Amino acid sequence: MIPVPTGARVWLATGYTDMRRGFPSLALQVQEVLRKDPLSGHLFVFRGRRSDLVKVIWHDGQGACLFTKRLERGRFIWPSVAGEAVTISPAQMSYLLSGIDWRTPQETQRPTRVG
Repeated sequence: MIPVPTGARVWLATGYTDMRRGFPSLALQVQEVLRKDPLSGHLFVFRGRRSDLVKVIWHDGQGACLFTKRLERGRFIWPSVAGEAVTISPAQMSYLLSGIDWRTPQETQRPTRVG
């Protein structure tokens, strides 16, 4: 799990992104399209066209970090608004990276009795 520092926000870049991009071109997209500062310490998450690959960029104060995750099965749940940024909590990002619907996480098993 990415250690999200206190006070850092997680931004989802809605729509699709070319997954051949590295940190410099993704940071440029953060500046020009999302109108945010990529060196601010916030996390910016991008999704590929097939929705099975995400990239996260983050500047930790010492250098640029680029994280990639591909799901073997399933798709990442993404907002339908294109061309904007949506902010989510670090807990919701954890659900997102696990392939769980971060908008309405559901318990898979509820205990019926104790002991």
